[in-house]
Amino acid sequence: MKIMVTNDDGIRSQGLVTLTDALRSIAEVWVVAPDREMSAVSHSLTLHKPLRVKEIAPQCYSVNGTPTDCVNLGVNSILKAKPDLIVSGINKGGNLGGDIVYSGTVAAAREGTMLGIPSFAISLVAGEDFKFQTGAAFAVRLAKHLLKNGLPKGTFFNVNIPNNEIDGNTPYRITRQGKRFRVGSIVEKVDPRGEKYYWFGNSNMDFEEIKDSDSQAIAQNCISITPLCLDLTDYSLIEELSAWVL
Repeated sequence: MKIMVTNDDGIRSQGLVTLTDALRSIAEVWVVAPDREMSAVSHSLTLHKPLRVKEIAPQCYSVNGTPTDCVNLGVNSILKAKPDLIVSGINKGGNLGGDIVYSGTVAAAREGTMLGIPSFAISLVAGEDFKFQTGAAFAVRLAKHLLKNGLPKGTFFNVNIPNNEIDGNTPYRITRQGKRFRVGSIVEKVDPRGEKYYWFGNSNMDFEEIKDSDSQAIAQNCISITPLCLDLTDYSLIEELSAWVL
């Protein structure tokens, strides 16, 4: 079995290293990851500059591009055969609610799914003192299951792990995407030439209380597994919209 690992925190992220080491206990592992942090790049694909690949260790490659670039290059150029599974992470921080729209970690798993490969993204919900071994241990459990059973076509998983010590008894829940919102996240400053500029700064994060959501599971100290799909169609509106006259 062959697993490809990527992320959006960069090739030298401890989350990636810990995940790779753990997965090597069950499969042949190849790493194709950005050469620097590429958080919040979503599903962007590099079209206007050349991509460069550097082998930094056997079966370990860095790319001067996005997580989506890494998955594409890994599957279509670097690996000698299509991997059986793609795992993206372990992300430094959660990917809950609307984070999945921005997340490069989640986008990498989505890209793997678009290429017909079972994939999941995994994130550790913490801001410091990251217990990556906890996330890696669960990633191995999940990877074993998916290597054996696969996933429905067009479906991938977004997994979030509470930042606990390793405990095989930590429960998991199958969840829905929650709703997360930011308060006061834009910082306005003035540069030495008197021109305004803006930073997306630290912000207060809060969640809407939604039953069976990813954020609720984490708040109750459970692992969250959210099944996502490539098809974004709102089928519930099709009949209503068919009656429109424009």
